Amino acid sequence: MSHTKKVGTAGRFGSRYGRKTRFKVNVVETMKNAKQECPKCAKPKIKRIAQGIYECTGCGAKMTGRAYTLNE
Repeated sequence: MSHTKKVGTAGRFGSRYGRKTRFKVNVVETMKNAKQECPKCAKPKIKRIAQGIYECTGCGAKMTGRAYTLNE
């Protein structure tokens, strides 16, 4: 049983790598996996396909952006 309520996806590292590093990994991974708003159809259905490539599951538009977020 793993306890990852506070650390989220970085809980897989256990006590390794230090608190700050695991916190940064958690922030990046939550941004990466979050649904983002499509600039064309304004629906929150953007999904990351690969590094810097995103696709809207609502209208089917493909676009490029940053590595972990569409725009920031």
